[in-house]
Amino acid sequence: MKNKIKNKYVLLELSNSTKRLDLSKLEKAPDMPQLKPSTVTVNLRMPLFMLNELKLQANKQDVPYQSYMKILLARALNIHSSTN
Repeated sequence: MKNKIKNKYVLLELSNSTKRLDLSKLEKAPDMPQLKPSTVTVNLRMPLFMLNELKLQANKQDVPYQSYMKILLARALNIHSSTN
């Protein structure tokens, strides 16, 4: 069985697909406006009572608390986003 697997790898190494590519048929990649913008991780220290209150309010809105925090920050910064 090991010989069969090894032979498959040898066959793959011998086949060179670049010879079969027709570069004249390449097309420009489509625009993808619906992709979400990249995000970064932020560490924020806050009092426990504040985090608990944030979680309670987020739960009342039926929103994950980190998403709720982003909504509140966006409102405070007067940022209008299509994701809200």
